[in-house]
Amino acid sequence: MVTILKNVTNIMTAIGEFYIFRKHQNQKVWMALFLMIISAVSGGITDLSFDATGYTWQILNCVLTASYSLTLRRVMDKAKPLTRSGSLSEFSMVLLNNLLSLPFAIFLIILFGEWDYVMTVDVVKLPMFWIFATASGFLGLAISFTSMWFLHQTGPTTYSLVGSLNKIPISIAGIIVFKVPLSLPNSFSILFGLFAGIFFAMAKMS
Repeated sequence: MVTILKNVTNIMTAIGEFYIFRKHQNQKVWMALFLMIISAVSGGITDLSFDATGYTWQILNCVLTASYSLTLRRVMDKAKPLTRSGSLSEFSMVLLNNLLSLPFAIFLIILFGEWDYVMTVDVVKLPMFWIFATASGFLGLAISFTSMWFLHQTGPTTYSLVGSLNKIPISIAGIIVFKVPLSLPNSFSILFGLFAGIFFAMAKMS
């Protein structure tokens, strides 16, 4: 359900792109967005493990994710005229993006006492921990770089759309691995949401 509800991010991004960048979508895209709304609402109604707090956090996540992609694209466009070359490279965007996140990360580390926990927990003494932690850092850097490049080449809505195409394998894996309790109506809602995501992709490509 978390995966399906991420479709709401695409809706918010498309609406934000319309008002901020004055970018008009074709009728097929808006039809796909409408199908996503139906999927999200019907999925929530038929969810056997519905939790209001969880849904609130998920909607907040969608709002912040859409705001992030829209704001980032806006900043990229505004920064171009201020650079000597007339463009902002992907490396510069990744560097600035991660540097700006450091103060917030340090604040949260101090607030929740994470530093004391990390210094005393036994797992940090294992070599495999540092191998996987380092690999995770490189993968995170690769994700940031490719995300910046893709957003630079396309737009916020397409960026959100392509990110949503991984819903199909994640949904299937989530049901199998976590043994999520499903009803027949909820299963149809999930399948409907996946179909809406695919239809959205086809609408954007047309």
